[in-house]
Amino acid sequence: VKRARQLWSQALFLFLGSLFCRALSEHINYSIPEEMAKGSVVGNIAKDLGLEIRDLPTRKLRVSAEREYFSVSEESGDLLVSDRVDREEICGRKLVCALEFEMVAENPLNFYRITVVIEDINDNPPRFSRNIIDLEISEIALPGVTFTLESPQDPDVGVNSLQQYFLSLDPHFSLLPKENPDGSKYAELVLEKPLDREKQSSYSLILTAVDSGIPVRSGTVEIRINVTDANDNWPVFSQEIYRVILQESLPPGSSVLQVTATDQDEGNNAEITYSLSTVETLKHLFKLDSRSGELTTKGILDFEKGEGYTLGVEAKDGGGHTAFCKIQIEILDENDNAPEVTFASVSNHIPENSMPGTVVALIKTVDPDSGINGEIFCRVKDNIPFKISSSTNNLYKLVTDGALDREEIPEYNITIIATDKGNPPLTTSKILTLHITDVNDNPPVFLQSSYVVYVPENNPSGTSIACVSATDLDLEENGRVSYSIVSSDLEPLQLFSYVSVNSHSGHIFAQSSFDYEQVHTFELTIQARDAGFPSLNANVTMQVFIVDSNDNAPNILYPALGPDRSALFDMVPRSAKPGYLVTKVVAVDADSGHNAWLAYRVLQATDQGLFSLGLRTGEVKTVRALAERDVSRHRLLVSVQDEGQPPLSATVLLHLVFADSLQEALPEMKEDLPPAPESQSELQFYLVVALALISVLFLITITLAIALQLRRSSNPSNLSCFRVDLCSKTGSNVPTNYSEGTLPYSYNLCAASEVGKMEYNFLKLTGEMAPLQDLLSNDPSLILSTSDENKKIISDLVISSHVSFLIHFYFNVNISR
Repeated sequence: VKRARQLWSQALFLFLGSLFCRALSEHINYSIPEEMAKGSVVGNIAKDLGLEIRDLPTRKLRVSAEREYFSVSEESGDLLVSDRVDREEICGRKLVCALEFEMVAENPLNFYRITVVIEDINDNPPRFSRNIIDLEISEIALPGVTFTLESPQDPDVGVNSLQQYFLSLDPHFSLLPKENPDGSKYAELVLEKPLDREKQSSYSLILTAVDSGIPVRSGTVEIRINVTDANDNWPVFSQEIYRVILQESLPPGSSVLQVTATDQDEGNNAEITYSLSTVETLKHLFKLDSRSGELTTKGILDFEKGEGYTLGVEAKDGGGHTAFCKIQIEILDENDNAPEVTFASVSNHIPENSMPGTVVALIKTVDPDSGINGEIFCRVKDNIPFKISSSTNNLYKLVTDGALDREEIPEYNITIIATDKGNPPLTTSKILTLHITDVNDNPPVFLQSSYVVYVPENNPSGTSIACVSATDLDLEENGRVSYSIVSSDLEPLQLFSYVSVNSHSGHIFAQSSFDYEQVHTFELTIQARDAGFPSLNANVTMQVFIVDSNDNAPNILYPALGPDRSALFDMVPRSAKPGYLVTKVVAVDADSGHNAWLAYRVLQATDQGLFSLGLRTGEVKTVRALAERDVSRHRLLVSVQDEGQPPLSATVLLHLVFADSLQEALPEMKEDLPPAPESQSELQFYLVVALALISVLFLITITLAIALQLRRSSNPSNLSCFRVDLCSKTGSNVPTNYSEGTLPYSYNLCAASEVGKMEYNFLKLTGEMAPLQDLLSNDPSLILSTSDENKKIISDLVISSHVSFLIHFYFNVNISR
């Protein structure tokens, strides 16, 4: 082992010698093991640099580095360890770890390039991320099937890293070591003998990972195996190793690739879920969809932190069978890092008599990119009496290049520009002796990408409904933010009457009370502007949703309601069967959502068991057939109520009459007929006068006709028209074509059967209008309370009856003559 380490050290020095072949002669190399105690001697730097010990106090030899792991002893000139040197912390998994820094000496000012190679020691054992690995293996698994096990992490490199795996003895399982494409080792658990869940349902194994360092270090993990039942097909990946190349500028959330595993089982045993079986640090960079198997980026990729990654993916079906594959990801370097310029030493005051070539500052440039993206060219901007001397490994000297005259130019603003050779090239500039002031280079940034606000309607005007907030990284005036509303989907005048914004606090105020029935939602574009010059601004959208309140009661559209909230009569046939649709109550609610969900209920009913009301439809149907004992006229008081809080309702009174015709329904309707409005009193008066005049004219005409006939003949047979048989509709004395059907209404014309009883029933209705005649004879005032249509029917009926009587009378007289 010692010989191997010597050979490795020699190869390392040859490799480092090739890397620094262009370095200055002052380039010194050292090699030390990591974790050396503070104060340990690395080497005599003064002797190696050719400096005398006695000159060290005046030369002020010191280390120039971001973190000073080393220091110089002024007494002996030795380079000493001054801080903990952990190779894993400094270089990670790199095989070659070297610390590069500069030694600066003054009087005269000069610097020297120092490289210290950190050798790895076996100070880290292999560590598993968890103490227990749970596996589920079906009892029908065939011998030879493998299960990839989690690999432990060993920060050491070379022989000090993970080398071997050992598994506790068990006849059913063995261990198969394997190696990843990047050289790291992992192990697979191999099933050697068939499992029988009924005999043994679980196993416990100990997996030991061992490195080859001195001393040997190891780590263990317990493998718990649960034997599952009756799933005889394992998921199978389409590829064992997926390879993909990614740009380091890929944003988080980008799709990398999609792994696919299939299972020939059905049902739950064929449902595959995917998961990453890798270290937690990689889980912060990548995310795997458990259902689709799509791998996406979760964090920011950086080539400078990792040139590639190997991810383990596990596919598990519903029965517990698993399959594994590897995803090999390679990160491509991009020119995404601008050069960094630092000053190792600066002379703040230069005498005006300084000779050309006087060193003003030592400049160090660093570019984390690799290859041509990391090669830097440094220059001085503008035509001033300064220049950059030749570079040595990105180290430069700023020297004077002409005579200086303080009276002519008391101060120089020297701009150092460092540009790399990437495509496109990135540039960094640094200014000396110039006080950098703040510039307005940061626009305001809202705390949210967009705002969604819910405001209940009927809100009090003047209240704050939301608040926007933006931050600005600039200082003073450049960071002072004011707010304004720049656009909206509302009309300008409507916008000013709806909302306003406090320019200082960002509070949004309601200028008026919102009404959901007028505006459901509107959008605002709010601008945050700083006070810099020129000012920068940012916009954000705010979607305002007005939440509906239950402020509208249901409105009944059908049936039409009278002043007393009751509807007109609905006639139901007496033969109506159960389920017969009688009528339907139709209502609407101007609100929305639950506030507009309507429920129809019967509050009062003449007979609770005769009618049903649809809770949501409002349909009134018969529940059963009409029985003889049931009354013909019914009332239903229906309530329509919404589901808002508090609920609002409306009522309607339905009048239902069981009848087979209008004449049959009129007696029942009469009891609830509303009184005639005052506006119809004049019409009713004229109707009564017209009927009276017609009746008087009718009697005069009859009297004149009888007198005329008596004067023409004294034959008693002329009076035969008043015989008893005139009551026959089809008597020989009257033509058949005048018996029935010639007028709009049916009638019978009869005379008294006894001499001296000359009472005529000349207005006797038959058919469907007979009940109407009975109703009018019992209560003549009904004509004043019935509808306009019924009044017209009654008027026509009276006139037609009188005319019909005259026609029959003349025919009887002529026939008797």
